[in-house]
Amino acid sequence: MIYPIVIYGSPVLRKVAEKIKKDYPKLDQFISDMWETMYYSDGLGLAAPQVGKSIRLFVIDGAPLEEDEPKLKDFKKVFINPKIIEREGEDIPYNEGCLSIPLLREDVIRPEKVRIEYYDELFNFYDEWYDGIAARVIQHEYDHLKGILFTDKVAPIKKRLLKGKLISISKGKFAVDYKVRLSK
Repeated sequence: MIYPIVIYGSPVLRKVAEKIKKDYPKLDQFISDMWETMYYSDGLGLAAPQVGKSIRLFVIDGAPLEEDEPKLKDFKKVFINPKIIEREGEDIPYNEGCLSIPLLREDVIRPEKVRIEYYDELFNFYDEWYDGIAARVIQHEYDHLKGILFTDKVAPIKKRLLKGKLISISKGKFAVDYKVRLSK
């Protein structure tokens, strides 16, 4: 099932997501639907709040970026109840976008490396380091679980300049090729 992507302005995007347990209802189906929704929407990652579920889960498939970073070819993972333990390295700017904030891209500065603990779809535990674009995408999706959007991380003056665009997005003044759901 393809979910509509929740758009900027929806309260679920600002909530801190809840941890889930192994017996979360229909978890396998939900994860399958997350993959389907992400691919349909041409995303690299998708967090549960972006489809209206305030739970600590996101999916990432880095394959579309393998030309820029070959090690992303097989970087396809489910992250359940993730927790970033450490961030290190140089702060790197990178132009980010988000399915929940359509057609808007801005430079965001993030550390180049992260250490994250998480469970996969079988509830196997991992404690791993990631760097480069993988670390970037992880941090972006992780922020969704904390109610943070990439636009929160841009320079203050840039935030003021984006305000009008964000209001327009929240009112549905954009056109994309994927299903969306505006705030009620």
